[in-house]
Amino acid sequence: MKNRNFPHHDQRIMAELERAAGQGAGHGISRRDVLRGMAAGTVLAATASGLMTGASSAFAQTPQRGGRIKVASATSSTADTLDPAKGGNYTDYCRHFMFYNGLTTLDDTLVPQMSLAESFDTDDAQSWVVKLRGDVVFHDGQPFTSADVVYSLNRHKDPETASKALAVAQQFEEVKAAGPHEVHIRLVSPNADLPAILATSHFLIVRDGTTDFSLANGTGPFECAEFQPGVRSIGVRNDSYWKPGQPYLDEIEFFSIPDEAARINALLAGDVDLINPVNPRSIPRVLDSANASVMETPTGGFTNLVMRDALGPVQNPDFVLAMKYLLDREQIQRVAFRGFGVLANDQPIAPNHRYYFNELPQRAYDPDRAKYHLERSGMAGKTIPLVASEAATGSVDIAQLLQLSAQQIGLGLELRRVPSDGYWSNHWMKHPLGFGAISARPTADLMFSLFYHSDAATNESGWRNEQFDQLLLAARGETDNAKRRQMYADMQVLVHEHGGIGIPMFRSSIDGHNAKLRGLSPHPMGGLMGYMFAEHVWLEA
Repeated sequence: MKNRNFPHHDQRIMAELERAAGQGAGHGISRRDVLRGMAAGTVLAATASGLMTGASSAFAQTPQRGGRIKVASATSSTADTLDPAKGGNYTDYCRHFMFYNGLTTLDDTLVPQMSLAESFDTDDAQSWVVKLRGDVVFHDGQPFTSADVVYSLNRHKDPETASKALAVAQQFEEVKAAGPHEVHIRLVSPNADLPAILATSHFLIVRDGTTDFSLANGTGPFECAEFQPGVRSIGVRNDSYWKPGQPYLDEIEFFSIPDEAARINALLAGDVDLINPVNPRSIPRVLDSANASVMETPTGGFTNLVMRDALGPVQNPDFVLAMKYLLDREQIQRVAFRGFGVLANDQPIAPNHRYYFNELPQRAYDPDRAKYHLERSGMAGKTIPLVASEAATGSVDIAQLLQLSAQQIGLGLELRRVPSDGYWSNHWMKHPLGFGAISARPTADLMFSLFYHSDAATNESGWRNEQFDQLLLAARGETDNAKRRQMYADMQVLVHEHGGIGIPMFRSSIDGHNAKLRGLSPHPMGGLMGYMFAEHVWLEA
């Protein structure tokens, strides 16, 4: 890290951030201690004698039926939805996996496994034959058939649905029934990732003809007893669930506690049984409790700096580069995320992904280059609002660090901290300079299609690149893995060099939970078992 001459006020802020990064030392708990158990995906418990790993005992026990839990996430708003097509954040995803199933599901290695489908067959990755289970019923007692699949997949292409997966669903050339339990899917062009794509929450199956989502009518492990957008949802056990013996719990109440300190306090007081996220600085407090534990999940998710409109890649590419060079990634990793994660390089494919391009030179913190591009951008000497929220995990700390770095090159960043409640509907992608928080996706194609394709509804920075779009389409149908790998490498380079997103690191997700809550295990899609915790967890008597 280069030396910086901070004014007295800035030194105080930096000292506070650095102090927070080192919290926990006085508790006899180091990050190495925590990770010793967490690295293998174990659940940790704090006892009078120190840390112990509790995974072996947790997973060796026979699941017990019964009980009720309360689960608190960090975000909610009146835009909360029971429509899987419209799910906009991880709170929606959790709720949807509680009430619905997909044709497939992703295991903890991101390999698709059969769920409502019994098989996916294809000869060319373009025409697919999907055979369905015949023993499944919806919550209203109606049987699950091919008509439900045809309706669920085709509705994404209807603009009136306002599906978040519209850009992906445009790959569906035809979806038709070939009998009560068989569906034929023809894609516009080959895509070998189809079974993995259909495992994601947006493609969960709803009842044929459903337009009213005031309650959920799915095939999932819990039935929706109550749903109040921005307030809470209550799920009760589906006694007709097609998976024998599951779910284990009688009831789950799911709601939001936007304030992180309040969320931790609720867990420690026993008012809630499971929370996400836990800020790494709060881990020592949780581990000091005999009644609570934490679990780290390494993911491909990230908190990203979003530059759009007059400050974005279309209108001001030099400003974009200036901000990317101002990201001190090692400092962000240490201060904002307390070491829980790995460095990123302004492109969204994580190092543990099979198509990660490891030959792309790491962009380093470089205030001199940042100042050069800032002056070329015409923004030197100006003050710009920077919107951040706890809803985008770590963004407030990142914003403070950026603010200090920007002062050194003649740029004023006015930090505007907004509430978590309603952030995703009221602020995300609505400011020239702000933050997103993107969850991991099971395939490179899906990540690029949703957030970087020119026409994607969630293309955060509004970046448009014809070469990228062409490569994305070609890579889907490329059966030669070496050629496909090169295409994805080229796309990572294009995003790194020209995209309007700054990605400093891939963060871990940390859950906090009641020590009696069992069945939790890490899932690379994200916290709360990749949003699929509901049917897996149980309470120890």
